[in-house]
Amino acid sequence: MLLKLPSHTRGSEYFWFFSILLSIPLVLLIILPLGRMITTPEIADLIFTIKEKTVQEALGRSLFTALMATLMAILFGTPLAYILARKSFKGKNIIEGLVDLPIMIPHPVIGIAILSLFGRNTLPGKVLAMFNVEIMGSITGIVMVLTFVGAPFYVNTVKSGFENIPVRLENASRSLGAGMGATFFRVTFPMVWRHMILGAVMCTARAISEFGAVVIVAYHPMTAPVLIYERFTAYGLKYSQCVAFWLIIISLLLFITLRLLSRERRDR
Repeated sequence: MLLKLPSHTRGSEYFWFFSILLSIPLVLLIILPLGRMITTPEIADLIFTIKEKTVQEALGRSLFTALMATLMAILFGTPLAYILARKSFKGKNIIEGLVDLPIMIPHPVIGIAILSLFGRNTLPGKVLAMFNVEIMGSITGIVMVLTFVGAPFYVNTVKSGFENIPVRLENASRSLGAGMGATFFRVTFPMVWRHMILGAVMCTARAISEFGAVVIVAYHPMTAPVLIYERFTAYGLKYSQCVAFWLIIISLLLFITLRLLSRERRDR
């Protein structure tokens, strides 16, 4: 005699079945194009491409500028995230909205906005030129753009981490005589560093893939996304795929390394 499952059990099974069914198109949309792009190029073409000096420089430049932008986000974004998580003040919603703004506006607009402020013919641009700092067509300009587009992901992630830490723990530390700085590094930081690493990964991911704003501020020196675009427009899909393949591989290795470092520290 067969046992009948309770109605709520059958309902749960139907729910998970339809959830999985509805998830499949999105998963396939991500996997199939990437899989096609990775498997299409021939090994000989990939080896030839990675040996090109132009490709090596573009990939290295993308990695370097993305990491520099992440460092800027950590340095300046961590205090901002802590303020937004711990303080209530007039205009806080406006500040939070401004932090999120780079996520929503078209990225060519970001490039135009940066050049309108730091262009060669503007007052800030002339002041920077006095110190031999150039924004347009420079590594400095690329890092500024990447920080602009990547910082919101870091700030929002770390802000969430700070909000999850009970304020009473910090108050207890200060009641025992520790200052704000000591409390932050001895109590708060050990509990929020995982969010900082996750935010850094997201910031780096966003920065290394940026194209729209970078191509306006600095077409040269080329980053990998700009080189991919140039090769696609000049030579077609085949030659751009090989550069894209190596950018995906380098990004994947970078994120795996960061995840392993995060896991190693957690285990300790």
